[in-house]
Amino acid sequence: MTTAFYSPDECRGHQMGEHHPECPERLSAILDHLRATGLDIALDFRDAPDAQVAQLERAHSAAYVTQICDLMAQSQAQGQPRAVDPDTSVSPGTQAAVMKSAGAAIAATDAVIDRSAANAFCATRPPGHHATRDEAMGFCFFNNVAVAARHALDVRGLKRVAIIDFDVHHGNGTEDIVAGDERILMCSFFQHPLYPYSGAVPKGTNMINVPVDPYTRGPAVRDLIESQWIPALNNFQPQMVFISAGFDAHREDDLGQMGLIEADYEWITRRLMQVADEHAQGRIVSCLEGGYHLSALARSVAAHLRVLTGVAA
Repeated sequence: MTTAFYSPDECRGHQMGEHHPECPERLSAILDHLRATGLDIALDFRDAPDAQVAQLERAHSAAYVTQICDLMAQSQAQGQPRAVDPDTSVSPGTQAAVMKSAGAAIAATDAVIDRSAANAFCATRPPGHHATRDEAMGFCFFNNVAVAARHALDVRGLKRVAIIDFDVHHGNGTEDIVAGDERILMCSFFQHPLYPYSGAVPKGTNMINVPVDPYTRGPAVRDLIESQWIPALNNFQPQMVFISAGFDAHREDDLGQMGLIEADYEWITRRLMQVADEHAQGRIVSCLEGGYHLSALARSVAAHLRVLTGVAA
């Protein structure tokens, strides 16, 4: 079986203004690097459907889904952007992008559960882990990983899933959605203090939150994962592992001040694959979150994918 790879063209149509760090060029940089290194031949490129409203409502309130869909439809009809917060806005291409982004995460989940793929990576945008049950923020509108995890539980019948978030920013939206859902164990590290200035006190007992200081480097992060994530994951025994794969903890990324390098992302991925192999039949779905230095992002995604595909074995 192969690694399924989802990166719909519609995800490039979402625009938040010139010089905005969350830009379509992020996906172009990833794909260009995969082709330049030949790693693309190890991937199974697949199309993604649009997410349906009922699927989004497994993670978000019905009123919020309606509100955001109406805002996106207005922007599309008027051909003008509409601001959500000072850093986040919709454009005429946003609706297609967010529906494909969430739809890719759901399709990847089905593909891995149905064993048509060993694992999957969704190179999509906009990201999702700051989107709470009722609020868009931090470049995010719908929470792709939370939507996919709830699909695995509520539709596909799994009993326990893990969500791993290694973005430099705390995945406050995911925590807001899944806190208290004992079918989900969420493990994360994040720079603290840093936007969105949360996470130091977990919202639920199903959270393993690991705040780290600015300028923390890979060896310290690896030790924290071994001592805090891995015992909890082995005790929980997830039947599937979802990854909010943010690569902005890289030392070259200006949106954070951590010191990870490609080898660290490779190590983290390998360690998570060991957990998935032991407890979850190897089932992993990884979705792109942050990562804004284009070269560092592309190299880090490639390191992640080399492990998922087995090329780095």
